[in-house]
Amino acid sequence: MRKHFLSAGMPMIIMSLLCSSVFFSCKKDKTSPGDDNSGNNGTARTDEDSLKYLMYRIMQVTYADGGRNAAKGLPTYYWYSQLPSIDPFSTSYAKAEDLLSTMISYPKLNGNNLDRYSFLDRTGSLANKLQNGVIEKAAGTNGSLGMEVTYALDQNDASHLMVLYADKNSPAGVQGVQRGWEITAINGDDNIAYDNGGANTTKVTNAVYNPTGATSFTFKKANSTTATLTLTPSSYNVNPVLFDTVYTVSGKQVGYFVFYTYSSVTNTSGAATPTKQVLDQLFAKFKSANISNLIVDLRYNTGGAVSTAQYLDSAIAPSSAQNKVMYNYTYNDKLTQNLAATGLPASIKFSATGGLSLEKVFFITAGQTASASELTLNNLKPYMTVKLVGDTTYGKPVGFFSYTISDYDSTGKENYLADLYAINFETKNASNQGGYYSGIAPDQAATDYVNIPWGSTGDDHLSKIFSYISTGRFRQASTELRMTADPSLRKNIKRSITSGQFNGMVDFRK
Repeated sequence: MRKHFLSAGMPMIIMSLLCSSVFFSCKKDKTSPGDDNSGNNGTARTDEDSLKYLMYRIMQVTYADGGRNAAKGLPTYYWYSQLPSIDPFSTSYAKAEDLLSTMISYPKLNGNNLDRYSFLDRTGSLANKLQNGVIEKAAGTNGSLGMEVTYALDQNDASHLMVLYADKNSPAGVQGVQRGWEITAINGDDNIAYDNGGANTTKVTNAVYNPTGATSFTFKKANSTTATLTLTPSSYNVNPVLFDTVYTVSGKQVGYFVFYTYSSVTNTSGAATPTKQVLDQLFAKFKSANISNLIVDLRYNTGGAVSTAQYLDSAIAPSSAQNKVMYNYTYNDKLTQNLAATGLPASIKFSATGGLSLEKVFFITAGQTASASELTLNNLKPYMTVKLVGDTTYGKPVGFFSYTISDYDSTGKENYLADLYAINFETKNASNQGGYYSGIAPDQAATDYVNIPWGSTGDDHLSKIFSYISTGRFRQASTELRMTADPSLRKNIKRSITSGQFNGMVDFRK
């Protein structure tokens, strides 16, 4: 269900990746100022025309009065000056997504497209998931099974469909589905081998991420026993912590947790969410254990609410960071000249820290580690020793505002069209480090063997981090040698399946 977080004209700052944003409910009657309620070919304006018109004007002209009053507003798109004038009603753009694809193709850096991020959400379910931490059966959606999957290779290069993780509160998690389980059949069909985006991959993607009803999955567990479970997509409260524990490494207490999404720590009413409660309990546990090192596993974390990134940074940072800059914003020239009028922040500071006394913080990263995840680790670099282990991150040092776009019929009835997420700013840490469009490289590479359970010391990332904590050096071991020694290992095929997980960061600052 789409949520009206704020009434029209009230700003709520939202961001994608490194972001802060203003959330408006943008309105447009089907007859706009300067329009005659007909298209260039004489046909009546449609809802799709309204969406294209408003989207274009919000990005390129103004957000004031629902995108209709250029005299009272400012262009919000970060790279607005690189775009030519475009007719949003052109028949070249059948849908608003076609127009948006054209617009975001113009910003370039060294000949490469800069904007890989901007998009439209026509269901409105994303904001509810991120701010309230609720997966819902919204209009146009069927809820979720709550598990992520990937294809992985054995030592003979045969593919296996593996579970990466399952949210504890999801339909999959409630039935006990675990990381490392292999899916051997779906609805009794065992023809699910990897085919690089072909019919099998499409079949698996639809069954796991776009289910229309109850689906039967046959799993092979770590102990080689099998189980056939029927999973039905449903609503549930997100629990972003998949696993946590405290290790003793060379006499030192080391905290570890796996964090898969940045659901907000505050909801639409400003109250604490279940995510905040989970994190409060987690860091109280770490503080009580007197940990001296922390490992934050973000290998599958594609981002979410910036308020949660700020929470984590404050919980992890040393006391010396208190009241100092956490990160800075850069906006387009028009917004920069009018920051006071817009209410947008120039920077965010640490208001308090969590009381941990850490020697080092280690982040486990991968190509899916994006936006709020990258923001979190980048913000800490000026204040403490930060080490990355795994693979190069996604690369998203920019963020966006979000706008709810609606039109109205002659009786004044609102018709929701979409939520617009378009890039509006860039962020850098207190040392002016940022610009990581190609991702952030790890200090030590590690291989993701997806059949190794969370927290196992056999995990390549953890074993290398433990080596560093003990000796000051990362242990070296080749993937080929490990797979030869242990033929049960399954190596992740990166990006073998696209789940449609939100990739970005949203700041719900009112």
